[in-house]
Amino acid sequence: MKIHFLGTAAAEGFPNAFCRCEHCLKARELGGKNIRTRSSAIVDDVIKFDYSPDSYMQALRDNIDFTAIEHLLVTHTHSDHYNAYDLECRRTGIAHNLQHPMHIYGNDAVMHHTRVAIGRFVGERYAFHLLRPFETIAVGDARVTPLLADHDRMETCLLYVIEKGGKKLLYGHDSGWFPEATWAWLKGKELDCAILDCTHGYTGNSRDRNHMCIETILEAQREFQKENILKEEGLIIVTHFSHNSKLLHDEFDEIFKPAGIVVAYDGMIVHI
Repeated sequence: MKIHFLGTAAAEGFPNAFCRCEHCLKARELGGKNIRTRSSAIVDDVIKFDYSPDSYMQALRDNIDFTAIEHLLVTHTHSDHYNAYDLECRRTGIAHNLQHPMHIYGNDAVMHHTRVAIGRFVGERYAFHLLRPFETIAVGDARVTPLLADHDRMETCLLYVIEKGGKKLLYGHDSGWFPEATWAWLKGKELDCAILDCTHGYTGNSRDRNHMCIETILEAQREFQKENILKEEGLIIVTHFSHNSKLLHDEFDEIFKPAGIVVAYDGMIVHI
């Protein structure tokens, strides 16, 4: 399974375009892995997680052919994760030589936002799939299970487990410490890779709500090991970083290296 990280920042991006804090200024000065766009990733070139407002630029930057995307798994409708209006650019008469519809999956809010954005153009170019937590569905040649996140109490935010080609991947953000029902489902699953939300730096709380911090990531790693959620050789990757973490890429890398946790950056490709 090939995982291509398109963006690895929280909602404001890193650096925040409207910010002059020392961490944003340093990120601009250093560039490279410290320049982070809003979070998204693609699996095997055909399954995309979320459609951030930076998706167009990310496609140009990494030379990605978005016409190859067959499935869009949306975690929730916050503006940094789902810019449904951009999908109008895929409609008949605007985009040409497309051979398949884009299947869009998500909660009730995702269905509503998409209908408002492109409803008048719905046709052979789009297909909609309303998901229920813990109900596994077929997505192409993969099996996908949406899990409950702890993120926004006004929306049923989702995490995703993809099983494909004998590998299992958890796309685990946005979320703080997972709800008990999600932990129960994950028990004994022996994942090959878990991608987790590390929006914050140090908070002093090992079970943060809404987003994870460094302490929560390390606590989650211990839970993964204890409950056989991750294979012994399985990989944890952290992403979705905020400038309010007050940490740059190399600093995150130094913190997580002793635990064997990988710090994602824009454009990073991982094979599991």
